Amino acid sequence: MQNPASVNAEFSKLRVAIVHYWFVGRTGGERVVEALAEIFPQADLFSLVADHSTLAPVLRTRKLQTSFLQRIPGAKNFHRHLLFLQPFALEQFDLSDYDLVISSESGPAKGVITSPNACHICYCHSPMRYVWDMYPEYRRTMRFPVSLVFSLTAHYMRLWDHASASRVDYFVANSRFTASRIRKYYGRESTVIHPPVEVAAGKISGQTGEYYIAIGRLVEYKRFDLAIAACTKLGRQLKIIGAGPCEGALRRMAGPTVEFLGQVTDAELRQNLAGCRALLFPGGEDFGIVAVEAQSFGKPVIANACGGALETVRGVFSNQRELENPTGVFFTESSVSGLTNAMLEFESMEKEFHPEIIRQHSLQFDSAIFQRRISEFIASAVRDFRARNQVDNARVDKIFDAFARA
Repeated sequence: MQNPASVNAEFSKLRVAIVHYWFVGRTGGERVVEALAEIFPQADLFSLVADHSTLAPVLRTRKLQTSFLQRIPGAKNFHRHLLFLQPFALEQFDLSDYDLVISSESGPAKGVITSPNACHICYCHSPMRYVWDMYPEYRRTMRFPVSLVFSLTAHYMRLWDHASASRVDYFVANSRFTASRIRKYYGRESTVIHPPVEVAAGKISGQTGEYYIAIGRLVEYKRFDLAIAACTKLGRQLKIIGAGPCEGALRRMAGPTVEFLGQVTDAELRQNLAGCRALLFPGGEDFGIVAVEAQSFGKPVIANACGGALETVRGVFSNQRELENPTGVFFTESSVSGLTNAMLEFESMEKEFHPEIIRQHSLQFDSAIFQRRISEFIASAVRDFRARNQVDNARVDKIFDAFARA
């Protein structure tokens, strides 16, 4: 392990650019950028669009350059509808003066064009779901002619997204699940470094709550509909934190035991987590920071057994209680009955979950661990990149010398 002081001294000499797809909220992707900005206080920021009111304090004083999409009226709210323009917008950024470029990828970000002498590291939260594995689901929600336009745009984006992966020197994935998707869609290997979670802010309340909780952006793939339907069917209290395009439809299907809290402050989020009974996590997430946050408060997680939840939750499966020190319950059938059965399973064994053990499990995802691991990785990658470039340059010189003598 490197001395942190020597790593920081090495980093201070680098001209650094951090490219993030868009700053329009403060979710997991933005928290990764904030952690990177702390490591690189000299870094400049680049983004397709940005709502400056959403920026964390560590980012507000940074030089932030947005693309021409920022000048389109309403772009901060409808940037996803400008998908066909995003590759062109990214390629207009001038990154020729930087030694190190770190792209934060979920929407397009890695497609920037860098100097041949710049090391490009992509921290991939997820290959773009809406053009790859979740493309059929997104398309089914659209009517003609919007579906046709989306299909043509997605085809173009897939070609560009795959091609732009070759512009990255080193990939980092936020989970093993994401690493497998990077391998499938880009044909590239990656190093898994879990994203930072503020587990130090968690605390054990000492009381068992009476309500379940579900947290996140209200979009289709997070499957809040399953949580609402299950709690309505069982007559259980459910608090939903978050906002998004599916909110209207979700409110219409909700029963009297479901409460929508909307967007809340960090303090309110922590208060609600501390007082809940368990977190419902019914969607398939690439990592799922909220599942770790809930466990940092000693709260069990009832999760769909797929994606990042398999890496963040020590879940028991139905009728298989032999797992020592579980932190949650898994369900395998992505349906209302699958979730209700898991909830009933959880309630029947609720006393077997120990808040102190659950919180201890969450500590492996602490922000400090991310800072150390990503710092060590970047330092190693930059040295490797420079060593390979020296070899390549020497090889090119020999080729030209041989050509000159011929």
